[in-house]
Amino acid sequence: MSRTYKAIGINLKATLLGEADRVLTILTKEHGLIRAVAMGARKQNSKMGGRSGLFVVNNLLIAQGKTLDKITQAETLESYPGLGRTLKKLTAGQYLAELVLNQALSEQPQEDLFYLLNEHLGRIERSHDTHVLAHLTHAIFQLLAIAGVAPQVHQCCLTQALLKPDVSDPHWQAGFSAIAGGAVTLEALEHMQAQDLLLSARVRSTGGEYRATLAPTAAIAAAPPHRSPSPNMTINAVELAVFQQLAHAELSQPSISSPVWLALERLLRQYAQYYFDRPIRSAALIDTCFAPELSESP
Repeated sequence: MSRTYKAIGINLKATLLGEADRVLTILTKEHGLIRAVAMGARKQNSKMGGRSGLFVVNNLLIAQGKTLDKITQAETLESYPGLGRTLKKLTAGQYLAELVLNQALSEQPQEDLFYLLNEHLGRIERSHDTHVLAHLTHAIFQLLAIAGVAPQVHQCCLTQALLKPDVSDPHWQAGFSAIAGGAVTLEALEHMQAQDLLLSARVRSTGGEYRATLAPTAAIAAAPPHRSPSPNMTINAVELAVFQQLAHAELSQPSISSPVWLALERLLRQYAQYYFDRPIRSAALIDTCFAPELSESP
């Protein structure tokens, strides 16, 4: 007989199997990411139907199989129906699920990641629609932080100089580079740009061959889109000041203008895609979902 094990997990992804089943990708506290078959989940009036839905948290009994494990019992502990009531919240939830799928480990406990994801899904579900983007941006940073790869935003990644945004100066700027690991001084960014131009010229002069000694910025043109972050990104004082608050457990300024949150989401998206070497497909809807907010912002 197959060995069985228990787990508490949240459904992050589902694919169809046969005529009536689903294969679920589940983040569990005890075992990390697992894939298991929900038998009969697509049958009419099946109890497993609701329990196999996206973002449903179940107490599971699972039978280990040769190729795929099988869910034999599922008791729902939590769900987030509010995430499906607006496109903004659904997009934000799918975005976080995709990010977690990129970073979660299998066959290892992922309790901290499990609780963090559930906490932020709950915040997004409870938030007003105008605050969804703020809560999403905060959650992205927190997920990167728990993975140990959050961007550095308090010091220049290249010079280690402290970055102190002057919010009273509308012209104050710093740089942001996914390749460098986060925020950089404007001078360091300009130096990177100059170095990149020089290295690009050298590449052209050698007939387009990339040398092993070239800096990463000289080779990004050959990378796929999600691995090609621009080295020319700038960030203003208000954006960096808010960025520096995202490491806090609570979001202190959700009502700040939407363009600021959208700018930070784009930087974090670029950073996460570069680091995990995978596109975040759900992010394609971000601009569409939040365009009305941007048009209404002062």
